[in-house]
Amino acid sequence: MGAAHSASAEVRELEGKTGFSSDQIEQLHRRFKQLSGDQPTIRKENFNNVPDLELNPIRSKIVRAFFDNRNLRKGPSGLADEINFEDFLTIMSYFRPIDPTLGEEQVELYRKEKLRFLFHMYDSDSDGRITLEEYRNVVEELLSGNPHIEKDSARSIADGAMMEAASVCVGQMEPDQVYEGITFEDFLKIWQGIDIETKMHIRFLNMETMALCH
Repeated sequence: MGAAHSASAEVRELEGKTGFSSDQIEQLHRRFKQLSGDQPTIRKENFNNVPDLELNPIRSKIVRAFFDNRNLRKGPSGLADEINFEDFLTIMSYFRPIDPTLGEEQVELYRKEKLRFLFHMYDSDSDGRITLEEYRNVVEELLSGNPHIEKDSARSIADGAMMEAASVCVGQMEPDQVYEGITFEDFLKIWQGIDIETKMHIRFLNMETMALCH
């Protein structure tokens, strides 16, 4: 009885922290156990046999994001060697659809959290800035995974994205300012009006279709 009550309290706590329902937490726990091989923690190598992730052009950035202390809310920099189930839920919560019934202020807060997660994927050295070349490279990597876009077209679109980002950032600088890269505030402006819900999706994380190693 005591153990059941304790487990129930733990689930309620996780619901409050992540926004997932108890059913979703149970389902994600099964996925976590599959991925970890029934161990209490996951390490980077556990992601090696995830089929849908294997061909993803930014696979290494996605895996790294799971262990980034900034995303785990454990510090301003550095990577964790392993993550437990609560950490896993924290990362998964960035991909949870925003509840349309929430107020405008709350929706904007969740959107900003999603974009911060995405910013961290670009800002690999944790200095709070992304160079235009880094931004361009990630855009090209993302497009290279689309079979309908040719390599030259992907490069051209990535160049355009870089120039657009430059116009947003440099256009708002003071005459005596030195450009040092895209800040998070710049990043928010670049992504203004873009539907983050359709971008923040990784197929293997889909709770209905996720296929993990056994």
